[in-house]
Amino acid sequence: MTEEQWMPGNKKELISAIEREWKLLLEAAEKLTDQQMTTPDSGGWSPKDNLAHLTEWLNILMGYHMDKRPVHEVIGVLEEVTKDWSVEAINPVLFERNKNRPRGEVLDGLKQAYGSLIAKLESTSFEDLLKPRHADDPEKRPLLLWVIGDTADHFLEHRETIARGIKEN
Repeated sequence: MTEEQWMPGNKKELISAIEREWKLLLEAAEKLTDQQMTTPDSGGWSPKDNLAHLTEWLNILMGYHMDKRPVHEVIGVLEEVTKDWSVEAINPVLFERNKNRPRGEVLDGLKQAYGSLIAKLESTSFEDLLKPRHADDPEKRPLLLWVIGDTADHFLEHRETIARGIKEN
């Protein structure tokens, strides 16, 4: 999340940006063959792994960032895994948990998480999204930054990662 990051002026702009990246991500994923979907890239992640990762982070966005529940409870791991809030510690745990799930189950889970998030965003005022995520944050960064980062920006990042992986193979 950088200072020059795009910020929507209202909830309609936010949801429009999220939906645009969501549709592009799904289009890319649904074009892949089963073999392409499960073939790892040079980093060891298949497109299916990337999609499962997105599901986990949508759930973290809703449970941890929006509902302010402890992250270890949201993702169902021991507190030690999340104590330093390191994606380098969290992502491998999430990867291991999801790597053997079938394509259909991963896609269904992603679509379900996305639907839950859109419903949650629809019922959240834009003013609440502009409030600081952490009360003790000296920068007073709004929750909206995490929403954008874990949705539109994340969808774009992993769509590009999937495309690069397909080109490698």
